[in-house]
Amino acid sequence: MTITQPDLSVFETVESEVRSYCRGWPTVFDRARGSRIHDEDGHAYLDFFAGAGSLNYGHNNPVLKRALIDYLERDGVTHGLDMSTVAKRAFLESFQNLVLRPRDLPYKVMFPGPTGTNAVEAALKLARKVKGRESIVSFTNAFHGMSLGSLAVTGNAFKRAGAGIPLVHGTPMPFDHYLDGRVPDFLWFERLLEDQGSGLNHPAAVIVETVQGEGGINVARPEWLRSLADLCARRDMLLIVDDIQMGCGRTGAFFSFEEAGIVPDVVTVSKSISGYGLPMSLCLFRPELDVWEPGEHNGTFRGNNPAFVTATAALETYWSDGPAMEKQTLARGRQVEDALGALTGEHRAEVKEYRGRGLVWGVEFHDKGRAARVARRAFDLGLLIETSGPEGEVVKLLPALTVTPEELDEGLRTLARAVRETA
Repeated sequence: MTITQPDLSVFETVESEVRSYCRGWPTVFDRARGSRIHDEDGHAYLDFFAGAGSLNYGHNNPVLKRALIDYLERDGVTHGLDMSTVAKRAFLESFQNLVLRPRDLPYKVMFPGPTGTNAVEAALKLARKVKGRESIVSFTNAFHGMSLGSLAVTGNAFKRAGAGIPLVHGTPMPFDHYLDGRVPDFLWFERLLEDQGSGLNHPAAVIVETVQGEGGINVARPEWLRSLADLCARRDMLLIVDDIQMGCGRTGAFFSFEEAGIVPDVVTVSKSISGYGLPMSLCLFRPELDVWEPGEHNGTFRGNNPAFVTATAALETYWSDGPAMEKQTLARGRQVEDALGALTGEHRAEVKEYRGRGLVWGVEFHDKGRAARVARRAFDLGLLIETSGPEGEVVKLLPALTVTPEELDEGLRTLARAVRETA
């Protein structure tokens, strides 16, 4: 097979140096369906990246695509700010009936803007407004977005440095397992809260991911999350769960915090909520926290009506039949876990650990540069995977929830080959 070199000249000469994913996948992609994406020369790649978790239902899902095409062909409203539209009404009704009511969640729904960091900024702003305090507690290796408020509660030093100004009013605490069990959970946090000499201003809120995706697939135990929720309740702090990457069924249940049996005060949702990769985000919060004045937080693109259409179709297609989607995701997750267990057994001296939940998994290597080499070799073999962790030491698997067992097996075999061939 002859592989021609793609023409990347316009990207290299016109596009900013800030581009990143395209450097690891040096080809020009053209079309995609399900878990396959093709470049302009027709080479197919199995996608275990899924738009960084924005494509839980795969590329160009035919049911969602049909709903979108029908809406556009009848000249449905595309841009609506926060005006009331048929598309928004349909989404709110479906979200209430299929997601909130079955879980007995009381949340009000806010559309803060098109991206995850918009939702986080709204959550932080709301917490500060409700509590009248400015401090927010986050966790080591957290990632919450690239705008300034979100960066202030993000752990990664490289990303934080890009702000160019001091990132204030955020205090990090140890995430679950950060101290390897040598210190009781929240001992340090509790001590700082009760000590008037600690220098910690009483926080308005705590923001947490149940599974840290960008931080290295760090999985919080349900009991750790329950203890955190209890601490927040006792100490008059709002609990914000950032479910931007781990929500919409990624860990099994629709919300990743359901397994722990907690009800956060505020939840941020984005990425796969539109179902189709269209920009959309939500900030959910208890009704008593809805203290916004009209227009106090707004944005031109918070009313993405095509995204409402595909989001409604996704909910009605995948979340209207009870636990079926959750069971399928957990079954696929067990398939991944078994394969990674075998991989670790084969490379016991090289693999430090594998970990995950549902259909998000990570493989950490002792050699911190190994993950990047594995990802590059996987690309050469036709598999898209990325790395995560503070030093890129973790290979991250994020396939679509609609991936078939056969596709999953193919990708896992390709991953195993990439590991063997980068030894």
